Amino acid sequence: MDYYIKDATVVNEGETFVASVLVSDGKIARIDREGAASDKASEFVEGPTPSTQVIEANGKYLIPGIIDEHVHFREPGMTQKADIYTESRAAVAGGVTSFMDMPNTLPQTTTQDLLQQKFDLAAEKSLANYSFYLGATNDNLDEVKKTDPKRVCGIKLFMGSSTGNMLVDRNEVLVRLFRESPCLIAAHCEDEQTIHENTVCSKDLAAKGQVELDAGIHPFIRTMEACYRSSSKAVDMAEKFGARLHVLHISTKAELALFRNDIPLGEKRITAETCPHYLWFDAKDYETKGFAIKCNPAIKSHRDREALLQALREGRIDTIGTDHAPHLLEEKMTDDYFTSKSGFPSIQHSLDVMANLVQSGVIDLPQLVQLMCHNPAVLYRIDRRGFIREGYHADLALVDMNDPHPISNKEEYAKCGWTPYEGVEVCSRVTHTFVNGNLVYEKGMFHEESRGERLLFNC
Repeated sequence: MDYYIKDATVVNEGETFVASVLVSDGKIARIDREGAASDKASEFVEGPTPSTQVIEANGKYLIPGIIDEHVHFREPGMTQKADIYTESRAAVAGGVTSFMDMPNTLPQTTTQDLLQQKFDLAAEKSLANYSFYLGATNDNLDEVKKTDPKRVCGIKLFMGSSTGNMLVDRNEVLVRLFRESPCLIAAHCEDEQTIHENTVCSKDLAAKGQVELDAGIHPFIRTMEACYRSSSKAVDMAEKFGARLHVLHISTKAELALFRNDIPLGEKRITAETCPHYLWFDAKDYETKGFAIKCNPAIKSHRDREALLQALREGRIDTIGTDHAPHLLEEKMTDDYFTSKSGFPSIQHSLDVMANLVQSGVIDLPQLVQLMCHNPAVLYRIDRRGFIREGYHADLALVDMNDPHPISNKEEYAKCGWTPYEGVEVCSRVTHTFVNGNLVYEKGMFHEESRGERLLFNC
C-alpha cells in the first residue's frame, strides 16, 4: 500500500511548512509543498488511486520518525520485564521508528555470535527498525575489533556499574578500547570508587539515624562528582586517541563544560546525550515519585535540570535518548534502597514529554526534531533515515499537537505496564507511525503485518 499524507504541517531541517507527502515502495517518493506548482499532486487531491490511501493530515504535524539510540529491551534473558516485540510496540505508539538496544541482557551481548542472535530475534519480532550495541568487557577486545561499523551502531562501555554489571575498570583495557575500537563508543560514565565511598558513608549515617535510605538518597550516592570524574576521563581518552565517543545520559551541570557547541555535529568526535527524565524531574520529585524515578545516573538537582534545559538551546546536548529500562513494579517499589532496581520504561512518552517543553517555550519544534530525529541520524551516520527527504526510507510520525490528555498506566504498551509519567498532562498525541513506508500504528491500533529493518551506517 502507498500513502498520500495530505496537507500536513511538515517539520524538517529547521523549516515548518504545509505539504503533502507521497509514500511509495517504502520510500518518501515526493514532497508537494502547498502553493507549489505540481500537476502530479492533483491526482491525489481529486481522489485516491486504488493502491494509494489518502490520509488527511490538516492541522497535524509530520516529523521524521524518532531514532532512540538508547534502550534496554531486556531480551534475551529478562523477558518477564520486556521483550523486543512488546517494547517495539510501545516505541511505534510514541512515534519512535528506530532503536538501538544495549548489551546488558542475559547472556550479556559481548560476542559477535550473541550479537547476531539479537539481530535474528529482532528480524522476527520488531515492529521498528533496530540495531544493537556490542558490550565491552575487561577481556573481549578481540570481539570488539571484529565489529562491522557499517552494520552495528556501536560499542557500549560501562565506566560505572549499573543493571547487569558490565563495568570496565582496567585502565590498560580502556586505553586499547579507545585506541582500537572500529565503532563509536557509547559510554555510561559514573566513577565507581566515588559511588562506593558514598555508599559506605550513607550506610554509616543511616546506622546513626542521621539519614534515611529512601529514594531521595540516590543523588547523594550517585553524585555529580561521580559523573564528572568518569565523563572527563572518557573525554580525555577520546581526545588523546581520536575515538568517536558519545557520552550517554548526561545528568549534571558540571559535565556540560566537556562538550563543544561551536562546530557542526558531523565534524564532532565527542558528543553528548541526555534523557527526557533529566529534563522533566529533579530531586524534589523523589518525595512524590519515590523509587519509581530511581535510575542511573541519578536524577539530580533543580540547578542541574535548568542547566540541561539551557544546554538544549545552546546546542551543547546533541541527542535525546530515553534509556528506556523496564522493570516490574514490584522490583521498583520495595522498602529497601539497595534492592530497588534502577531504571524505568519511557519510550512511549518521550515525544509527549519533549512536546510539553515546546509548549512551555523551552525549545521550539524544529529543535525537538533536530535532537530526536536528525541528530541521531547524523551522529551515528545512519543510511537514509532521520529526515523527510525524497528517496529516504519513509519513517514518519504524524502528531496532533493539540490533544491534551493525562498519561495513564492503563494506556501503557510496555510489557511492565507502568510509567513514572502517570498523571502528567501532555499536549500531544501520535496518531500515525510509518516504518519503511508501512503504517504500523494508527490511532491506538497496531498493524503488525510488517517488521522493521536492520539499520545500516555510512562509516
